[in-house]
Amino acid sequence: MVGPMVDRNSGPRTDHKVLFADAGDMGVVPSQSVELVVTSPPYPMIEMWDECFAEQDSEIQPGSGWPAFKRMHAVLDRIWSEVHRILVPGGIACVNIGDATRTIKGTFILYPNHMRVLSQLVRLGFNPLPAILWRKQTNAPNKFMGSGMMPPGAYVTLEHEYVLIVRKGDKRIFGQEQDRVRRCESAFFWEERNNWFSDVWFDLKGTGQEMLEGKARGRSGAFPFDLAYRLISMFSIKGDTILDPFLGTGTTMLAAMAATRNSIGFERDENLKTEFVTRTKEIVAAANTRIQERLESHVRFVRERFKTHGRFGYQNRHYGFPVVTRQETSLFLNPLLGVRGGEGDTFNAEHGMMSEVDQEDWAWFFSAAEAERPLRRRRAANPEALQLNLFHDQAADGN
Repeated sequence: MVGPMVDRNSGPRTDHKVLFADAGDMGVVPSQSVELVVTSPPYPMIEMWDECFAEQDSEIQPGSGWPAFKRMHAVLDRIWSEVHRILVPGGIACVNIGDATRTIKGTFILYPNHMRVLSQLVRLGFNPLPAILWRKQTNAPNKFMGSGMMPPGAYVTLEHEYVLIVRKGDKRIFGQEQDRVRRCESAFFWEERNNWFSDVWFDLKGTGQEMLEGKARGRSGAFPFDLAYRLISMFSIKGDTILDPFLGTGTTMLAAMAATRNSIGFERDENLKTEFVTRTKEIVAAANTRIQERLESHVRFVRERFKTHGRFGYQNRHYGFPVVTRQETSLFLNPLLGVRGGEGDTFNAEHGMMSEVDQEDWAWFFSAAEAERPLRRRRAANPEALQLNLFHDQAADGN
């Protein structure tokens, strides 16, 4: 196990507010007050969402095909306008959206939801950034549609979704010292960056999906916990406010709790409240498991990289283990200590801070003669002193 001892009395608190209302009017959220939006809207022309759209526009007739597609997206356009208003300059919106396939009057058609959403976001003034494709896991043994093995009427199976990424204006500025400190602590590991910032994700099976099974998943169309957690870690810093205008059963809010961010969520269906409250009781264990997985994954990476690259150039000052870049030296993952309900539909999360670190003696571990011996642990009285014999010259391996 790798990780810090935790001081339960001095950690940060984050606030999380659920609003059971239509996100087409988010007037209670001040303009330019949210740093990141992570959401997945109802997908137009997917049958399970027909009723949802019809409730908001009685003129929608799904069987009409393209006219229905157009009106459904007009419903979503109201929300995208509000998203643009509430984001800070440099704020980012991540929209998980899938295309739809549907047979209308005997004709099979693809309805390109991602193209329509992106065009509206650009029309509002957002700057598009490279998008992510995430490949959804499927258990289907027969991956064909249409006429089976006979050309030309077979159809490609749709097994991916898009994460559209747009930014309001140019890069966000961190002018205050306290913001720069929070940003440094919010860093991700070098090897995580190489995986997360790829344009295709194959590995999202959803670490926390066991938190949401059965009827609620079908009603909400929830995306994997790790998708929201990853995006929040990539595009925000600790203490930021994350907003989801289609909260559903609260995956984005739970991921914000796990990542030491504040959050706001809008949800039209108040029947999902019970499911969300239940999930808040499970998030402490799930969040800390995810944090532990990240730390242990990094330790495995360190061991493997040492075999091919030798000693590392930098050391994380909180955990004591080696890291590839200087930007990782202040990285710290606050454990989640508890979540309690406050007034109304507000929840408060308490996070742990570093008290005293029980570090690996990495200098001993990475000595050439001892590298294959089992790890032993001891408390480092002066972690900075380890740098004298832990790290070789930066130029030796190009780091």
